[in-house]
Amino acid sequence: MKIAVLNGSPKGELSVTMQYVKYIQKKFPKHSMTFYNISQNIKKIERDRSAFDTIIKGVERADLVIWSVPLYVCLVPSQYKRFIEMIGELKADQAFRGKYAAVITTSIHFYDHTAHNYMRAVSEDLGMKFAGAFSPDMFDLMKDDEREKLLTFAESVYTIVTNKSAVTRSFQPLQGVKLKYSRTPGTKKIDQGDKIILVVTDAGNNQKNLLGMIEKFRDSFVREVGLVNLNDIDIKGGCLGCCQCGFDYRCVYTGADGYIDFYNTQMKTADILIFAGSIRDRYLSSKWKQVFDRAFFNTHTPTLPGKQIGYLISGPLGQIPNLREILTAYTEWQKANIVDFITDEYASSEELDAIIEGFAEKMLMFADKGFISPESFLGVGGMKVFRDDIWGRLRFVFQADHRFYEKHGYYDFPQKDKKAKDMNKSMIAATKNPAAREQIRKMIKTEMVKGHQHIVATK
Repeated sequence: MKIAVLNGSPKGELSVTMQYVKYIQKKFPKHSMTFYNISQNIKKIERDRSAFDTIIKGVERADLVIWSVPLYVCLVPSQYKRFIEMIGELKADQAFRGKYAAVITTSIHFYDHTAHNYMRAVSEDLGMKFAGAFSPDMFDLMKDDEREKLLTFAESVYTIVTNKSAVTRSFQPLQGVKLKYSRTPGTKKIDQGDKIILVVTDAGNNQKNLLGMIEKFRDSFVREVGLVNLNDIDIKGGCLGCCQCGFDYRCVYTGADGYIDFYNTQMKTADILIFAGSIRDRYLSSKWKQVFDRAFFNTHTPTLPGKQIGYLISGPLGQIPNLREILTAYTEWQKANIVDFITDEYASSEELDAIIEGFAEKMLMFADKGFISPESFLGVGGMKVFRDDIWGRLRFVFQADHRFYEKHGYYDFPQKDKKAKDMNKSMIAATKNPAAREQIRKMIKTEMVKGHQHIVATK
């Protein structure tokens, strides 16, 4: 069997994920693997058509394509995302059609499922047959039982490809947006007072709907609303995964481009942030992904707390719940307030105008009140993954996170809750008496709500 391995790590051969693939290669030597370092060489692939064509020819020769990639901010790295965009731009999708695909990622399980959803959807959009996905912890290769799982996974994929087995499909093709938005004249203007509002976008001149939505939103306020186009910022490249920022937030790009200054002086100083972009495959653009990835110079420390964040998106977001989940998780983890998602999926321009006007009013009302909605599982669960790993095995590398978490009470382990420990000790002892246990069993419902009823009655 011929296998094309598309390596998504900017670290090339030093990728942790690649070691999992190399282990499979060692244990199944009869299959031939050809490796292509996509993310590490993305600039060359972009400027040199022959470099791109070499990869595509390798895909054409392959029976199986393995997307091997680390996880960066709930998805694949921006460099890998750019390659996926190029497949469509250069009309190379035919090379993938009908091929079997498998995905191998490594991570600490922070939103690995959203990255896998994305890669499966991309594979199916390319007309590939999805043979399986494997998502180990980054250190699982050191464990006997986890290596066995890896080999079982590989064997199952190889069997599917050898037998030309039929496979299921999880994601249906996207249907485009029909609305050609043209904002109606006249807008009720809101006085934003001293609130700093910033719209960040990557919109090009051909993205008429997105540009119109941005203009409508900005025109909803009395004073000028800031606008930054990401294409005007000097960003030399995507996150390299080097983790050099872990000690003290010092990025390897420090002083080399304009990204860090943009993030610190504009993103972090705004009260209200609007992220505006268009759907590219199953996400926003690779430029937007680059912006999210490069913010990792702050490592796992929230840097946008207390801000109101909203999204203006052109494209079929309603058909991509995975993207909505990623952006919601990002906002909640940042300790910010996600106000709403506004898209151009409405039936008329008038309807969209009214939606944007209401969106502007809600943004300002929440900003005035300093409102931050309670986090859902997306924010709470994600932070617990970071909390546990920064406390433990990743503390040495991410010392800056550890200092921040310690100072701000992020190490909220339940084992330290003395009140809960004392209550559990006494109540568990009480329930060892059969009669008391039956009496307590009958009281659970009323006792659970008693404190809440007291608040309702007295506050």
